[in-house]
Amino acid sequence: MSATLPHEASAREAAAAIVEEFGFFGDWSERYQYLIDLGRKLPDLPDGEKTAAFKVSGCQSNVWLVPGGNAAKMEFRAISDSAIVSGLIALLLRVYDDRPATEILATEADFIDAIGLSRHLSPTRTNGLAAMLQTIRAHAQAALAR
Repeated sequence: MSATLPHEASAREAAAAIVEEFGFFGDWSERYQYLIDLGRKLPDLPDGEKTAAFKVSGCQSNVWLVPGGNAAKMEFRAISDSAIVSGLIALLLRVYDDRPATEILATEADFIDAIGLSRHLSPTRTNGLAAMLQTIRAHAQAALAR
């Protein structure tokens, strides 16, 4: 996880903190700018990891998600070629990175609706966000099956 992103004790606490942070912004132009700023803080992936093996299908933008760790502590690194999508990735990593697989699977992405993302993203970005979340959950499920 990037040292610039906070790390709360649990996925639920991270989600609650995101909801609180987005509550400070008065309109969606400010929220989009915040998403872009979050995305810019993500470390880039080496070109060797920007491969089909790590590409998230179902996203209009290019998104690469590299899993690591094990069921006790899942780790994710990800980036997109889209600034807003990179911001969405930063939110997902804040909630799901560095967590046990069981916690990842037990934590719904309710914060997405709570901050209004579902109402303000284009249908293609909404589908991409769902694909990223599904990929994270699939990696957690696979880690538990090992």
